[in-house]
Amino acid sequence: MLCAISGEEPQVPVVSRKSGNVYEKRLVEAYISENGTEPTTGESITIEDLVDLKSPHTVRPRPPTLTSIPALLGVFQEEWDSLALQTYTLQQNLHQTRQELSTALYQNDAAQRVIARLIKERDDARQALARVDVGQASTNGDAMQVDSTPLPTAIIETIETTQQALMKTRRKRPVPEDWATSEAISSYVPAATSEPLFPGGSVLAIHEVGELVLVGGGEGGAGVYSLPNNILQSSLNVGPGAVTGGVWARSQAIVSTSAGTVKVFEEGQEAGSFSVHAGSATAVALHPSGTILASVGEDKTYILYDLEAGKVLTQVSTDSALYCAQFHPDGHLLAVGGHDQQIKIYDTKSGTQAATFTLEGPVEAIFFSENGTWLAGVAQGSSSISIWDLRKTTQIKTIETGSPIKSINWDYTGQFLAVAGVGGVTVEQYSKSSKEWSSILKSEQSCNRIIWGKAAHRLITLDDAGVVTTYADAS
Repeated sequence: MLCAISGEEPQVPVVSRKSGNVYEKRLVEAYISENGTEPTTGESITIEDLVDLKSPHTVRPRPPTLTSIPALLGVFQEEWDSLALQTYTLQQNLHQTRQELSTALYQNDAAQRVIARLIKERDDARQALARVDVGQASTNGDAMQVDSTPLPTAIIETIETTQQALMKTRRKRPVPEDWATSEAISSYVPAATSEPLFPGGSVLAIHEVGELVLVGGGEGGAGVYSLPNNILQSSLNVGPGAVTGGVWARSQAIVSTSAGTVKVFEEGQEAGSFSVHAGSATAVALHPSGTILASVGEDKTYILYDLEAGKVLTQVSTDSALYCAQFHPDGHLLAVGGHDQQIKIYDTKSGTQAATFTLEGPVEAIFFSENGTWLAGVAQGSSSISIWDLRKTTQIKTIETGSPIKSINWDYTGQFLAVAGVGGVTVEQYSKSSKEWSSILKSEQSCNRIIWGKAAHRLITLDDAGVVTTYADAS
């Protein structure tokens, strides 16, 4: 009989009741005490499950000291027993590790194959969607749709020239002498109210002259509203779908719709139309140059247009449905907010992602400060405004308003942040001297959109009924 652990004839043999294997008693008891299982089978076992085997017993003399050869041999035997146990355990662990490694390598190889297949299917789907969009796109009858196409050299030069021109004067630019003061803004009250125009109140944009306002409704319809005359000057034929976004580009009024179209109007007449988004076009934004337009949509893409040439420049895919957009005041960055709770910052020229900021829900609104270094964002249903420093890509301030926010708008000087929401109108002021924020105006009149009038001497709001309200100094 040989021990199943050491492979030698046991001096005190025992047999396992469960497997019938023979072991050296001292070796198997040491193994069971440490692991609680049988060495060869791995089954749970106790020392009581071992049965002593009777064999002729030879009395060995007790070694008096380690100075004798028999004593040394006994010590060597104990060392050998320990080494045999360790070697056996290592062999078991090595075999188990080899099996686990083989399984892990197989799973990794299978995962790599699945990922490669999914990436290929995604790319094929994007290409198919791009081909469908090309067939549906129309820009004044001359269709052109580009998927992630590099921008033309002339457009890149326009972006760079605009950025350089605006960056030189931004930090040293003084507050205009005729700009409204905090004392004046704090006294603003509703001074004029329109009739209900377009129910759903989703779009409010002011012309650079400050006399005309582009108004649109989430239930359809858009028009140009005259602030001095307090009347709807003209209606715009936007076609089917709700109006989701709007902006002025010099004398042109531009709107986006839930039908996926982006339409350009000149003096109330349609001057151009783009149908590139494969789904709702949710917002539009104008580049500081005034010649480049961006639109975002639920199809997870943003699109750049050349307004002068009336054509699509590029279409860039993202990983989430997009709800809002705005260009940086210098024009070299484009911020988009989406369903994935992220505000993504893209390089306008290359379309590469430069930074990401995360909110606590789908993004409702974003707005760059005119100082060029701050970005404000609001999540859907949230009552707080998050402000980040673009230089450090860190959040520097959270402003709590107490009620869900629908729209935010920074004034030209970057001092006053207007807020519109369910709880009414609020204006937050930042003091450069004290580096503190304070609330200087509060009104409980609920509204969906808010913008600043010329020189901040007016605040214009749009509520859910489509009513335009002008806030001004009571005096």
